[in-house]
Amino acid sequence: MSHVIIRSVPFTTRLTQNGARDILARDRARAKKLLSGLHPHGPAAFHEARKRRHHARHRGVLQTQPASGGGSDAASDGSIDVTDAGVTYTLSVGVGSPATQYTLLIDTGSSNTWVGAATAFVPTSTSKNTGEKVTVSYGSGSFSGTEYTDTVSLSEDLVIQNQSIGVASTAQGFNDVDGILGIGPVDLTSGTVSGTSDVPTVTDNLFSQGIIESDSIGISYVPTSSASNVANGEIDFGGTDSSKYTGQINYVPITSTSPASQYWGIDQSVTYGNGSTILNRSDIVMSGTTLLMLATDAFQTYQKATGATIDSTTGLLTITQSQFNNLKSLFFKIGDTTFELTANAQIWPRASNSALGGDTGKIYLVTADLGSNSGSGLDFIDGFVFLQRFYSVYDTGNNQLGLATTQFTSATTN
Repeated sequence: MSHVIIRSVPFTTRLTQNGARDILARDRARAKKLLSGLHPHGPAAFHEARKRRHHARHRGVLQTQPASGGGSDAASDGSIDVTDAGVTYTLSVGVGSPATQYTLLIDTGSSNTWVGAATAFVPTSTSKNTGEKVTVSYGSGSFSGTEYTDTVSLSEDLVIQNQSIGVASTAQGFNDVDGILGIGPVDLTSGTVSGTSDVPTVTDNLFSQGIIESDSIGISYVPTSSASNVANGEIDFGGTDSSKYTGQINYVPITSTSPASQYWGIDQSVTYGNGSTILNRSDIVMSGTTLLMLATDAFQTYQKATGATIDSTTGLLTITQSQFNNLKSLFFKIGDTTFELTANAQIWPRASNSALGGDTGKIYLVTADLGSNSGSGLDFIDGFVFLQRFYSVYDTGNNQLGLATTQFTSATTN
């Protein structure tokens, strides 16, 4: 089979109407899940498994392996809820032959792909019931059901054979979507399917089946406006698209600090304006949260520096127009590169203040309190409000994450 170097698939933005307090609660629930939910088999087992699979990839091997303890109930700490975030991204995915289309949430913070939450699963001649149980908890949502292997079509050119999927018999916390397309690290599937230690993700199988040339994906966004259900981003499977970023992609290794190391976590330091560092060499994870979540002490430093106050209606920080005029950039030093999150990128899109349950005349900041102090191993969560301004690369094969600026990094859309 001839290799496909890069295949780009557009995805759709959904701007939900949950209100800011619900968004805050969901984001903090995910943070709590991350902080308390060490890998079900323990940190040592997790890192040993990741090391083993890293070596296997370089030998061209990636297989589902029997669980060391035999079949067991799936653990509840495998991934993070993205269902009720303020901004979510969905992709229409075909399963079976002929394919039934399912609307799936795209999640970099989990790795299982499953269907059946809203649209019932339709088995076809390519559907094989393995009889294994699948259970995943996402913080404030969950699903359980049965593992199938089936043909999964992400696009006309990205068709995966014998992909492991979950078929939900019960699902909680999922509204108007059919399930999740998990594109996090494969290790997060460990313990979620009975009888197996982990299952290859859709990205892993695209690579192992020779459809893409590298086990990596790039994601690009257009900053969210008041519009919803519009195609404003793309996933690049198998490589990166230089037309979607400026300058060069800067790669850093996944952090060694748990629990961020279990996800797409990296080390960074953050500074407000030309002032002192808010947090130094902290660990961050990029997942399905909406806001930019800061450890409590860093959040308090940021609030003091900006002069912002807590809005009683939304629970978010709010600033006056005068304060916005003086708002400084946040500078994220990641590896040897500093990325600037401009003042405009730090505020919620004013045209969609109603989605927060807020006042149309106010200015709300997208930075929020993580709910725990720094030094816990997870001091930041860079949510969609951050990622929309950059091109991000999730390189499973080399155990690293890349970032680059885009034409939207300094946009004034908010």
